[in-house]
Amino acid sequence: MKRYHIAIVGGGVLGAAVAYFAAFLNPDKNVALIEREDAPARHTSGRNTGKVHAPYLYDPGQKGLFARSALAGYSMWKEYARTRRLPFREDGVIEVALDADQANTLDRHREWGIRNGLDENDLTVLDGREMRRAEPDVRCHAALVCERDASADYRSLTERLVQDAVAAGAEFLPRCEVTAMSQADDHVRLTLNRSVSIAAGFVINAAGGRSMRLAHMLRVAAGYSNLYFRGEYWLAPASYHALTSRSVYSVPANPGYPFLDPHWIVRVDGSCEVGPNATPVFGPFGYDAADNLRHVLPKTLELLGSGARHILANPEFRRLAASELYSSLSKRHMVGRVARFIPRLDHAAFRRRGTAGIRSQAVDRDGSFVSDVMMLEGPHSMHVLNYNSPGATGALPFAAHVVRRVTSSGMCGMQLEDAACGPWKFADVPYI
Repeated sequence: MKRYHIAIVGGGVLGAAVAYFAAFLNPDKNVALIEREDAPARHTSGRNTGKVHAPYLYDPGQKGLFARSALAGYSMWKEYARTRRLPFREDGVIEVALDADQANTLDRHREWGIRNGLDENDLTVLDGREMRRAEPDVRCHAALVCERDASADYRSLTERLVQDAVAAGAEFLPRCEVTAMSQADDHVRLTLNRSVSIAAGFVINAAGGRSMRLAHMLRVAAGYSNLYFRGEYWLAPASYHALTSRSVYSVPANPGYPFLDPHWIVRVDGSCEVGPNATPVFGPFGYDAADNLRHVLPKTLELLGSGARHILANPEFRRLAASELYSSLSKRHMVGRVARFIPRLDHAAFRRRGTAGIRSQAVDRDGSFVSDVMMLEGPHSMHVLNYNSPGATGALPFAAHVVRRVTSSGMCGMQLEDAACGPWKFADVPYI
């Protein structure tokens, strides 16, 4: 049974970033990055909008850790992309209000952005006429323009992080699904693909949609469950690619729920999409009907025995879930939600679906959605749960935060010296 000092489970952007720092800081230790697919970032990390988000949408009192990570992540991704010659487009973003009530929300979001560390000059509120002069095809009552927002390719960035981690001494274990974990005296035993066992002195669980299940294997987060939502997209034809210079979001209609209002997305390569929605599904890989049918019964039984049953009984949640399901079935409905502020969009011009991604949302024992990321300690382990948007934006500083926390608490002996970690010295990575 091969033994590693540190095993990171999950080859998405967060797991890759943790492996990156762990490898540079521990050249004399065995560091493993375990991934169930044949390459990194094959799920949520490589199936998102590619946005490097500015933290103006996040209440500093409820999503403070996400917000601080996003603020520091912008500069770090910009520097990393520059040194690795990967695309990074500083294009900004627009949030539009369609009426006076929503305009009040723009003012609140601007205040949040400043409290989260954005400069006042990064955030400008425009009225509808001013917005139309800036973006002739956008119609709104008012708009918040954020200059400190960008576009990137997170799959390419994650793949390069893994390459750099391997070059620094880490071992990448693809096609290895963790099917069991158990505590031993001084290590955790991990079973891969139901047949091969390895030992790790310390495990960092960054497995995204599977992280809750892995935590439960070590009896961590026993009072929590999670719900899954599939975000779907429609690809805009080339004739629409020059409609706007920036992505355009609308004020969230239901901020208390993880249902997303479809946006107008301008990607790093200049292509455009409408999306995502948030269709409830039954597993972290529920991209198609076959996978959902396979998991519908066990997931339903799990949810009925957890706090999520309170959410499922909520009439408003069921109404919103039905609306999201309708947007999945009706292209006219989904594109129409964006055509409210970009009226030139014709649903008939959209012919191809984009790549769908799945978001995992934690629910506590009382049936409330967990708003911020959770870091829970377990036997010889740290579990990062509920790490969703803007998780990719903040992955680099958050990974450094994970490394610092497990080291300072004495859970794992990493070296926190003034080591060079690619473009940075670790000591210079911002604290969040």
